[in-house]
Amino acid sequence: MPGVRQKLPLYVLKEVVPWYLGGVLLFLTLQMTDVLSSTVGRLITYRVPLAQVLALLGDQMPALLNRCLVLAVPFALLLAFGRLAKDSEFKAAMAGGVRPLRLLLPLLVPALLVGGFAYYNAGWVTPAGQERWWNAWYGVFNQAPPPPSTDRYAFAQGDTFYSAGRVQNDRNGVLASLVGVLVIRGDTVYSAANGVWDALAHTWTMGGVTVVGPDGVPRPYAGELTLPQRDVLQRPVSRPDQTGTPQLRAQLRQLQAERPLPDETQRSLAFELSRRVADPFTPLAFVLAAGALGLLVSNRAWAAGSVILFIFGFYVLWSTVPSLAQAGALSPTLAAWLPNLVFVALGAALAWRLR
Repeated sequence: MPGVRQKLPLYVLKEVVPWYLGGVLLFLTLQMTDVLSSTVGRLITYRVPLAQVLALLGDQMPALLNRCLVLAVPFALLLAFGRLAKDSEFKAAMAGGVRPLRLLLPLLVPALLVGGFAYYNAGWVTPAGQERWWNAWYGVFNQAPPPPSTDRYAFAQGDTFYSAGRVQNDRNGVLASLVGVLVIRGDTVYSAANGVWDALAHTWTMGGVTVVGPDGVPRPYAGELTLPQRDVLQRPVSRPDQTGTPQLRAQLRQLQAERPLPDETQRSLAFELSRRVADPFTPLAFVLAAGALGLLVSNRAWAAGSVILFIFGFYVLWSTVPSLAQAGALSPTLAAWLPNLVFVALGAALAWRLR
């Protein structure tokens, strides 16, 4: 029997691996089909060359692959364990003195390897692919990418308050265009649809200005209005999903230094950074939760149903927490780790039952 106890965990690993590879391929095919269904019409309409189509799909592959590597873990464990349960191999193992949870030990190392790859892929490879993907579409549409922008800008200087709905500037330029400008100086309010920020001269210049004085009556301002503005023109924060992990950390530190009170942008960046650390540990949480659940299923039908419920429950939780973090309902760190914590708790409860 000692020989059986040593060989059985490796036998279980060999049973799981083919299901895992099949699950990765299945989920990758499903997601790629979804991408093609949403883009193939535009690719044909704009007569995109085949080489560019393949490049676009290649840019999407890292993001799709990360999700497939994680979701294939419960898929493989539950279906493989369902087959072993159907053939009464678990009962035979337990009759031979093998503790059920011992069968999960050889699965931990592959889960760590998958998590390590997912961490690198999510932090470095995927953001570069996403940036190329979105920029490539401007080439498909024969358009130039829009300049980087900062939305809902606000700054106070003495008794003057400056705000703009959007600030757009070149990455290394000293001029920025302003959209939806509002300046309050004492009892006077200036508003304009557009303006220009000159970072070298430290001024805001607006045309078509409307002035509202202390009497509350709006009046048009003759000519252009130039006001001093001492704030520093910063490079706009890029989209978190298109920014590598080191750059994302630097952006978050800069925002935290400028704005001690966290706003929605800071919470979004903090959540993205926390998720990139938490998601690589999801395969380990799945090994415990799905593995313990798989040891309890009695046949393949229960295993197939468990796969659907398991993945659906995780996806609902995983897709809900970002909005909770951005709204401030949960801290970004807790929101990122919440799906893992829930499934670790589920796995611990099931493991207690298997003692």
